[in-house]
Amino acid sequence: MTKEKETGKNDGISLRGRTFEGIVISDKMHKTVTVEWSRRRKIPKFERYETRKTRVKAHNPKEIDAKKGDFVVIKESRPLSKTKNFVVIEIKKEKGNETSQS
Repeated sequence: MTKEKETGKNDGISLRGRTFEGIVISDKMHKTVTVEWSRRRKIPKFERYETRKTRVKAHNPKEIDAKKGDFVVIKESRPLSKTKNFVVIEIKKEKGNETSQS
């Protein structure tokens, strides 16, 4: 069986594995963003749920150039550095283009 590699706007890095959606909370590093998303975890003893957050570093290709506050899609890749294992593949919603409901 052959395994297709997705390459496109991601600097030729092969993508495989899991895909997540989250908000860019930091874009201060060179070609790197920090993406965060919430998840719910059940506590069986108390029959309640708690909200936890996951933060990962992701490669930010110059073609995409995600900024702080953008809602992005990231996909797993090979390890790019000590802490970076994801690549931003799409911006779903930019911070400046969101509609506010008051």
